[in-house]
Amino acid sequence: MIPRAQKTLFVCQQCGHDSQKWLGKCPSCGGWNTFVEEVVRPEKRSPSRAPSGGYAEPKRLSEISSSSSQRLLTGIGELDRVLGGGIVPGSLILIGGDPGIGKSTLTLQLGEQVARQGAVTLYVSGEESLEQTKLRAGRLGASSENLYVLAETDLEAVKENVQRLSPRALIVDSIQTMFRPDLASSPGSVGQVRECGAELLRMAKSKGVATFLVGHVTKDGTLAGPRTLEHIVDTVLYFEGDRHQAYRILRAVKNRYGATDEIGVFEMTGEGLRGVENPSQVFLSERTAEQGGSAVVCALEGTRPLLVEVQALVAPANYGVPQRVANGVDHRRLSMLLAVLERRAGISLGMQDVFVNVAGGVRLEDPGVDLGILAAVASSSKDKPIHKGAVAIGEVGLGGEVRPASQNEGRLKEARKLGFTVCVMADSKRAGPVPKGLQVILVRDIRQALSALF
Repeated sequence: MIPRAQKTLFVCQQCGHDSQKWLGKCPSCGGWNTFVEEVVRPEKRSPSRAPSGGYAEPKRLSEISSSSSQRLLTGIGELDRVLGGGIVPGSLILIGGDPGIGKSTLTLQLGEQVARQGAVTLYVSGEESLEQTKLRAGRLGASSENLYVLAETDLEAVKENVQRLSPRALIVDSIQTMFRPDLASSPGSVGQVRECGAELLRMAKSKGVATFLVGHVTKDGTLAGPRTLEHIVDTVLYFEGDRHQAYRILRAVKNRYGATDEIGVFEMTGEGLRGVENPSQVFLSERTAEQGGSAVVCALEGTRPLLVEVQALVAPANYGVPQRVANGVDHRRLSMLLAVLERRAGISLGMQDVFVNVAGGVRLEDPGVDLGILAAVASSSKDKPIHKGAVAIGEVGLGGEVRPASQNEGRLKEARKLGFTVCVMADSKRAGPVPKGLQVILVRDIRQALSALF
């Protein structure tokens, strides 16, 4: 009997879109040369069961016990903040970041801290041998008896060890190295990543094992593999920063058990990652306030007010079309703010190159930093420094009006704690109580704000 030929499909390795034939450009995500031929595994239909064959029964909402008090603290304060107060048992967490940013260091430190609390932890390394993992553990000071290390890429072997050890936490580094033997595609392909992720999800929910998956990222900074992987996990964390600098930022972009606007700040040292308790002081430690083009803003990241320096450089455009370069702020929002500054404040920028940078590698998305960005640009354009002890807080509208930002009380306290004496903000009843020693100047438009800052 001649075996029937296997069915193959061409699958995009970025988004998972499949096609009967090879395509140069993916019609779904727009990626070029991302289609790879994969063998389609025939679906196995489970035998039908009777209505009384063990299906889950619905429960009243009042009968379901809350598990909020069962969170497991990681022992790393910045990580607990981003997770929403600790690890929820049975949750599936995906951590992504650029190569060399410190993902393996963070997860190994996490495993050590959880193991020190008496919880059995299994660290699965698919990219390094046991000896290499031991070298990193020695540098980090990880030596807990409850931390087990496994160098394996076969998902079935990982499941067997989870069944034998019954760990409280499982760390898989990385999901792109895992494979299922019954799939014909290679490790890291869309089919393997999707199936391995789904299998780890079922295991995490059924056994109550908190599972951490380390994921690779593509050139544009998104997580590699199918988008369905981000949908099935409970939490998606991004580890950001320049690997040539000491500071790293852990940001949650999806969290079913906490807020998605919290950040954690870490410093990479010779002994591993160390949480930064006062990131505002760190970001402002090297600021030079005597020169123009520098302003301090107070951004709100979750519940944490963060004081950072915004730098701007305005120079004549010697190459024809003026440039608008933004690092740490949205490029389109910068273009809008520059148009408002030129139209409402009379500062001509039509033939000027404008460069804006947020010091420390932080990315600002809070609209309350608009006034500080405009102040930095105006300061560079006039070549005149802003008042040394001043901080700017406020959102700027298209009419040039300054609108109040949210949670001003926390922002003012943070500014005063770091020694600032003047705060320029919107004239509003939501200003809140003013800390002692801080002068608040209320303004209505950007002309008044720039006059007060200079």
